[in-house]
Parts: sequence; C-alpha cells; structure tokens
Amino acid sequence: MTPAGGAPAQPETRSMIKVSVMYPNTPGARFDHDYYRDKHMPLLQQRLGAACRRYTIDKGLAGGAPGAPATYVGMCHVFCDSVESFQKAFAPHAKEILGDIANYTDLQPLMQISEVVVG
Repeated sequence: MTPAGGAPAQPETRSMIKVSVMYPNTPGARFDHDYYRDKHMPLLQQRLGAACRRYTIDKGLAGGAPGAPATYVGMCHVFCDSVESFQKAFAPHAKEILGDIANYTDLQPLMQISEVVVG
C-alpha cells in the first residue's frame, strides 16, 4: 500500500538495543574462545532470560589492512528490547556474570549499548 505522497510504506519495526562487549586484542593476553562460547554466553543468556532476544559471538580474525591483527580478539552482541529491560535482567546476576570473566580471559572488556537502527 502506498500512503499519500507516493512513497511506499515502510514496515513497522520493533525497537531493539544491542549490548556489545568487546575484548581488545592485546599481545600476551589470554582468551579462551571455547569457554566463552560454551559456558559464559549460555550462562549470560540463561540469567537474562526473556530479556535476551538473541546474541551473537565474534572471533577476531584480522584488521582492515592486509596482515593487520584484529582490533578485538572476541566480542559478543546481546539483543534486548530496551536498555531498561537489559539492566533489570542483568542487575540481579551481575556479580556472577562479571565474576565468570576470569574463567576465560585476563582482558578488561569494553562495553557499548546501541540502538539497532536497521537489522
């Protein structure tokens, strides 16, 4: 259906946020990708419950220039309905989730919360 003005109608989208946690690729640092994939992220998903719509995990391979190392050794992206729903679900389990970080890395993670505009 075309609204007045002739432009096609855009499909309605449900708002969503993405919580990105990135681990800088630091020489000599430890990062256990298997533990992260098989234990930590399932723990996070279980604790967040329905607030976690889905998540993805990235494993850094290379940088933008030929031969350049990846900027991040690993990262995850957790998709939730809102900042508030994420914070409400995360807060009661923060100590357990953050305490598990030492089981797979000695890196200090960087975190960003973004609005998903397309996707």
